[in-house]
Amino acid sequence: MSMRAWQVVRHGTPEEALHLGEVAVPDPGPGQVRVAVRAAAVNFADTLLCSGEYQVRPELPFVPGLEVCGVVTAVGEGVSTPAVGDRVLGMTALPHGGFADEALMDAATAYPAPASLTDAQAAAFVISHHTGWLALHRRAAIRPGEHLLVHAATGGVGSAAVQLGRAAGAHVIGVVGGPQKADLARRVGCDVVVDRRSEDVAAAVLEATGGHGADVVYDPVGGPAFEASTHCVALEGRILVVGFASGTRQQARLNHALVKGYSVLGLNVGRYREELPDVVRSCHAALVEIADAGHLDPLVGTAHPFAEVPQALAAIAGGTTSGRPVVVP
Repeated sequence: MSMRAWQVVRHGTPEEALHLGEVAVPDPGPGQVRVAVRAAAVNFADTLLCSGEYQVRPELPFVPGLEVCGVVTAVGEGVSTPAVGDRVLGMTALPHGGFADEALMDAATAYPAPASLTDAQAAAFVISHHTGWLALHRRAAIRPGEHLLVHAATGGVGSAAVQLGRAAGAHVIGVVGGPQKADLARRVGCDVVVDRRSEDVAAAVLEATGGHGADVVYDPVGGPAFEASTHCVALEGRILVVGFASGTRQQARLNHALVKGYSVLGLNVGRYREELPDVVRSCHAALVEIADAGHLDPLVGTAHPFAEVPQALAAIAGGTTSGRPVVVP
């Protein structure tokens, strides 16, 4: 039995690396499930898989697509849950990723999809929202009434942090690039929006907080975003380092952290999945409750047809997207 799949056949840009063809439908191994893909999220990490710069380098050829929502069609040895017919979301098991008609997932991390979310929203849920919840609650212990600064507030990861911050009772300040994204950030839930292209971010944050500064900073950008954050973080503030979308991996100035009294907290969700899976399951259960209570409306960007996977990846690599783009087979 065969299926359609986009395979990385050589490393390069998405347009150079990907080839669309027919491949065999994969059989789930022990502890795995196979899902019919209803929607696959487009992540920046998928572009790194294409270029060979991701932390995992599968043997060529392989199918990328790290995050999906789908319906279980087969289970491997030793799997009792989820069952065939269950609607699940989560990370795929490379080399059988989500840019295909069917993908493989590890059963332990194939989480129930909240009934309140569409397939597209569910596909873009795990990376953005697990990262946001673990960062804000597990690492930063955010409290009601605190000032939360979110960089790239209309991106997939940033918009999730905005909504989770609101659900936690925080006052949310979102940083965006351009007036169109400013309007979107307000709709997503930001109380205050700062346009980095026309405003001094640190000065605007200090003004918005009456000189107090940001108690928690959520930074998936790095580089200039991190530098600005160090100038407007509050005493006992926490700067969460969750990514480097700017391409700049800055060095923290420990003398500055000492003088201003803030903390820099890193988050690697993959290590939680490997070493603290019970924490991740509790995180997901909390997120399902928040979603089904109506407090989460994941920001989905462009829905691309299956034929446009290379273009979708090129767009996210170029930083021209809002929300999380998805591919619908």
